[in-house]
Amino acid sequence: MTIKQAVNRRVLMRVLAAVSLATATWAAQAQAFPNKPLRFVVPYPPGGASDVTARLIADKLGPLIGQSVIVENRPGANGIIALEAVAKAPPDGYTILMGNVGPNAINAGLYPKLPFDPIKSFAPITLTSTVPIVLLVNPASPATTTQQLIALAKANPGSVKFASGGPGSATHLTGEMFKDMAGINIVHVPYKGDVPAMTDVIGGHVTFTFATSIAAAPHIASGRLRVLATASKARPKSLAQYPTVAEAGVKDFESTSWGGVLAPAGTPAPVIAMLHDRLGKVLAIPEVREKLEKMGVEVVGSTPEEFAAYLQAEIGKWSAVIKAAGVTVE
Repeated sequence: MTIKQAVNRRVLMRVLAAVSLATATWAAQAQAFPNKPLRFVVPYPPGGASDVTARLIADKLGPLIGQSVIVENRPGANGIIALEAVAKAPPDGYTILMGNVGPNAINAGLYPKLPFDPIKSFAPITLTSTVPIVLLVNPASPATTTQQLIALAKANPGSVKFASGGPGSATHLTGEMFKDMAGINIVHVPYKGDVPAMTDVIGGHVTFTFATSIAAAPHIASGRLRVLATASKARPKSLAQYPTVAEAGVKDFESTSWGGVLAPAGTPAPVIAMLHDRLGKVLAIPEVREKLEKMGVEVVGSTPEEFAAYLQAEIGKWSAVIKAAGVTVE
């Protein structure tokens, strides 16, 4: 055996030993996991869709893994505070994130620099749910269909105003995408949240808004707002009576709010697999599905690979919308 062959052999043996050690360590971690409570970080205050979804999941996940799951609300900075905390947490499965379209997808195109990588810093586990976004007008509006709203905007360029939950929000970017894809000249009016935005549509101060079905539900039920369409790719089960924006003629239009569970990058594959399995069981519980569906939430469930691909596509889509519309945040 030559010196070179001997060296190569030693290198190969070291690599094999390292792989074996890593595999044994991962297996041991998976077998021991979990032996203490999990921290489930939510990037919003208590009471919203992400928080309610996380608490429903945590309540049922705990008994399935034999440990309590503690929901920790870390609002602020458009979700950046929460995502940074999770990205920098030990990758051991004991810290997980209730991800959302805003912090996990939109922020990637909105902020030139983040204290984490939107893709590389996280390990997707499952896409848990989607929340339909609806196109809303005042019941007194002359536009009773999406086509009529577009016609109104084209007949009065620059005079039709749309409200949003704030610059860079999902509802703002949905409106910008609608403006671009429908080929209309409309004016954005930002508010501090979907509720005040809808209030001014009700008051007749702005023409229309996009909002999540959860936020809009009370106003739809009371008749204070009229739904023209949903922004989903297909009609959601909870809003099947309404056409989609795409069906109304804006081809390929799609915007959905979504939630999903992620862990810090580097979390061992067996731990990810175990969490994925248990989360799938939670989402299949009739009580959980019923509670979420009553809120207008569509239960999904996906593989980690499917969620990773979905997240990548969402980042690409919203980054393109942000660039085309010239959206910036301070």
